Amino acid sequence: MSRTSEIDTALPVLDIGPFLTNQHSSQFVDDLRSVVHQVGFFHIVGHGIDDDLIASAHRVARQFFALPESDRLAIENVKSAQFRGYTRFGHEHTNGRMDLRDQVDIGRELPASWPADDEPAWLRLRGPNLWPAALPEFRTVMTEWTERLEPVAHALLQAMALALGQPADRFADQVNPPEILLKVIRYLAGDSAADRQGVGAHRDTGFLTFLHQDGVEGLQVEHDGSFVDVPPLPRAFVINIGEMFQLLTRGYFKATVHRVVSPPPGVERISLAYFFNPKLEATLTPIDLPPDLAVAATGGESADPDNPILANYGDNSLKVRLRAHPDVAEAHHRDLLASGKWTITSTTKQGAKR
Repeated sequence: MSRTSEIDTALPVLDIGPFLTNQHSSQFVDDLRSVVHQVGFFHIVGHGIDDDLIASAHRVARQFFALPESDRLAIENVKSAQFRGYTRFGHEHTNGRMDLRDQVDIGRELPASWPADDEPAWLRLRGPNLWPAALPEFRTVMTEWTERLEPVAHALLQAMALALGQPADRFADQVNPPEILLKVIRYLAGDSAADRQGVGAHRDTGFLTFLHQDGVEGLQVEHDGSFVDVPPLPRAFVINIGEMFQLLTRGYFKATVHRVVSPPPGVERISLAYFFNPKLEATLTPIDLPPDLAVAATGGESADPDNPILANYGDNSLKVRLRAHPDVAEAHHRDLLASGKWTITSTTKQGAKR
């Protein structure tokens, strides 16, 4: 492992390559245990995602955002009950403030369906994506991106299980299949120098997040009460865990607060954020840690009464999406809002990520 002595100079860098070829690579597991417990964020290299695919993903992302607005709005997310497609600039909020970005949300491609009244409401989250007709290559490249990252995420989850003193397949059933989400994000400057919220401070909600940044800085991670920069590292993914994993490990593994600062005027920042999460059916309960780890587990519950971490991932995910996209909620899910169960008590958005 290559690791800096201070988080404010760089995040730790872990090479997952040996573990991908030999899952008994104890050095990677030991390094992973230390980093996720202490920091909650790290880089991985050796992931096997080739440079050509990385370049293609960033290229088609920029091509999409360069399309005429009419072509982008043809897949606007208000047309999707599954919260998929294009979110126009400034239409998401964190901590009651507008995020200075636009983005495309992509999930697992499934046929359109709608749950019966006696089925879980979170089944509404499953369905088709919205793809830009003006840029067919976008679908091809982003689909390959998610397909190539999924086995890497499964392997990393196995290493996380081993790091917790569990069998490698301890979490396999909860991600069979995983609930995935890819956010293709563009950050832009605001109208004033003081308006710099690309994404406000938040924790992610699920299991694992894989972030690939372009060369423009902006990601910041909280450490000892202040935010420190995370400069892009060529060929590396930034990895962090979400609140569901923090809950599962009773706080031994840390879901770290982070944010994004907008780029300077005239500069775009492109970010590809891939979320690897439990299946919607999964109801998570904390695991029993080995005694030497349990003594350092501080508890993983949310301290915010307006934002509880729900044990069922489907409920948790639906809660987050309804809060993050009130326009989509109003267009497609008025019955849920009217029921009172899914009342949006604040505009705080968790887990929308960079």
